[in-house]
Amino acid sequence: MVAVLLGWNPGVGDTWPGYSRVVDELGTAGAHRRAWPVGNGALPAPGADAWLVLHGRTGSGLIGHGVIASAPYAAACVDVDFDMLLPLGDQIPMDILAARAPLADWAAVEATDGCLPVPAEQARAIRELWAEWLPADEMDPVLPVPGTLPQDALIRVGVNRHERDPYARRVCLAHHGTSCAACGFSFEAAYGPDGEGFIHVHHLVPAAQLGPGYELDPVEDLVPLCPNCHAMAHRRRIPYTVAELRAMRSGAGYISGSVVSQQELDAQADARRILGST
Repeated sequence: MVAVLLGWNPGVGDTWPGYSRVVDELGTAGAHRRAWPVGNGALPAPGADAWLVLHGRTGSGLIGHGVIASAPYAAACVDVDFDMLLPLGDQIPMDILAARAPLADWAAVEATDGCLPVPAEQARAIRELWAEWLPADEMDPVLPVPGTLPQDALIRVGVNRHERDPYARRVCLAHHGTSCAACGFSFEAAYGPDGEGFIHVHHLVPAAQLGPGYELDPVEDLVPLCPNCHAMAHRRRIPYTVAELRAMRSGAGYISGSVVSQQELDAQADARRILGST
């Protein structure tokens, strides 16, 4: 089973009173595990996409994505690792879902809080619609948005949760700007409007130094780094500091054995002449 629809009516049974809090915290935590009743129908296998469908008095539509994390256990429940949840009211409306993925049984899932399989040929349509619906400025510019790729195309890796916190990212970039703190590269300057706002955010405090009471300061603890400098920073167990990255760049020269063009030699001569005259 590639994917399932999970029906959720906030007005019946367990209303998930902490839903809004989980939405706020999910960007930092990365995932929220929750036991979910699946009824007596087709039981999902671990690794299947789980699409959360809201229905009832609060509205209806697709509101979340997760991954089935366990085989069914007592009372026909499974564990679901939710990795993306939209605020109540921001769900993809049911009429749009029915138009883009008509073979999925949206009407049936509105009538139950259980679990219904998604036809394999509709899974891609749902993923594409989900990717189009999400606000791009809230997403990590590098990591794939949860739900937009099939699970068998992904490898789960651990990431520093502070580097993917959308609120902390906004505060960091509002203070430091979007140019690389190590090399100065700007995606907007290099690629125009399509590059605006695109930059990695790097957590300066080594993970080994984080204690249980640590509280993130987005201005002091995060800096913008281009992908190249970010990759270099994490090339050793204790990341290189921004100052070290700058020193590495300033001390770098031509690769041994490479051919230096006449234009580059002329530029070096001009630089020496200018420096010698000051």
